[in-house]
Amino acid sequence: MMKRVLEDHTIKSGTKLMVYENVDIACLLEYITSGTNSDHHTAPQRASRNLRTADWSDTTIYQNLKKMDWNVTTNGRSFILYFNFLVAHYEELSLLLRIRYAFRIIQYIYFPVLAGVGFTVNILTIVILPRGKCGLSRCVTRYLVAMAVTDLLVIILDLILRHIPILYQKEFHFVRSFHVCNIHAVLLHAATDCSVWFTVSFTFDRFVAICCQKLKTKYCTERTAAVVLGTVTLLSGFKNIFWYFMLTRFYILDYMAWFCYITDDVLNSPVWGAITFLHYILTPCIPFALILLLNTVTARHIILASRARRQLLGASSGECPSDPEMASRRNSIILLFVISGNFILLWAVLMVNSIWTQMYFLGYDSVYIPIYVMDVGIMLQLLSCCTNTAIYAVTQTKFRQQLKNVGKYPFTLILKLIKR
Repeated sequence: MMKRVLEDHTIKSGTKLMVYENVDIACLLEYITSGTNSDHHTAPQRASRNLRTADWSDTTIYQNLKKMDWNVTTNGRSFILYFNFLVAHYEELSLLLRIRYAFRIIQYIYFPVLAGVGFTVNILTIVILPRGKCGLSRCVTRYLVAMAVTDLLVIILDLILRHIPILYQKEFHFVRSFHVCNIHAVLLHAATDCSVWFTVSFTFDRFVAICCQKLKTKYCTERTAAVVLGTVTLLSGFKNIFWYFMLTRFYILDYMAWFCYITDDVLNSPVWGAITFLHYILTPCIPFALILLLNTVTARHIILASRARRQLLGASSGECPSDPEMASRRNSIILLFVISGNFILLWAVLMVNSIWTQMYFLGYDSVYIPIYVMDVGIMLQLLSCCTNTAIYAVTQTKFRQQLKNVGKYPFTLILKLIKR
């Protein structure tokens, strides 16, 4: 089986933009370095022909994987390979490819650091919040703990078990011996959906608490939160079962919309394309719209309510007396808006790129988005799984104190042991 470095590349020829995946690295290098008289279609056509004529049955894939030489010094990618290639061919590369390779180099450092930080801060959040010493209601605590758990699962399933093995193939080549890629995809997308929709659920809960006082006592309870979170979890799992049938069980570990081998029938099927497009509409497009709508209505209600209370308290004449009720709501309101804003900012790039990618595969290619936008989107989306703890620490004084206590605990324990 021919050794390839499977990576997305964009090649522009005349006015027609073509996006090719699984381009043979030798063909790509030939295209990049061959000069202006080269045939611009040679590398893409050769790669495309190889893909179309390949046998993608499970039996053939498994046999080829067993025969393949996984010596990463000749077959895989490495930090040094990317860096040396970027330096050696800097003048020959287009600006788009320079940026793409620069992001690859950054990811070699960014992803491991993010994995360590994300795993640690989410564990701390899961340990601290259930103690009930942060001044938050049990209902709010349920949502925040659930969000931390799903963020931790995304860090494990998406960052540690997907993106890091793609970069460090020499250290993680054993992953291909586990033929569970389609199951991995189901769990990964279900965890991501839960993380997103838990944020929507929390936003709706705060909307009810602030804007719907009559419904507040019935809806904003610990039991309702548990029911909502359980329902979202079940629906997310059910929604993502289709990945099990769409993808094969063999890992490809590459920078693609998926990371498993996929059959030619599925790849060219408009039905599967429509299902995948619907998947990205449900997450994160609809959550985006809902969060923006709920926060807009909530903000409007707060402004009107604050103005009315100031008038009732005589603030319209000049002095602004303290308002204990509004002060008690302030932390919850700040927490709501910062979490929602963080989600929107860090998911926006990936959402736009995902929708464009699906539209391209469905035949709509009049708009061009550079391929490195996908890298930026993935990096920001994974960062969103690590930022909630920092938000709690900044906006919640009691959480910050509990975080300090947890940080001091190992040293306190060591001092006690020494004194004994």
